[in-house]
Amino acid sequence: MTSTSKLRLIKILHTVIWVFFNVVIFYMVFAVLTNRIDNLLWICYGLILLEGLVLTIFRLYCPLTIWAKKYSSSTRHNFDIYLPEWLAKYNKIIYTSIVLLTTAVLVYKLLK
Repeated sequence: MTSTSKLRLIKILHTVIWVFFNVVIFYMVFAVLTNRIDNLLWICYGLILLEGLVLTIFRLYCPLTIWAKKYSSSTRHNFDIYLPEWLAKYNKIIYTSIVLLTTAVLVYKLLK
């Protein structure tokens, strides 16, 4: 398998995982806004915490990004994922903000 093929497989896997976490985060927003505070919401929070732990262990880099660097010398933010460059660049800021805002609304609703 060539380096290009390996990088392509990593990009596909990375994109699939990104889509999965979008579904997780979308469900969290939906659940909080519609007062569906259920087990699935807490599972989603667990997945987000696990993702945060992995990113912390790898110094805020996704392990797939580190792996993809072996097959590319690109300095673009989206060299390792099929996303527009601007989204790849601000991905962590955007989704962390959404999760934090969702959590703030959840805490408000739980304390209310």
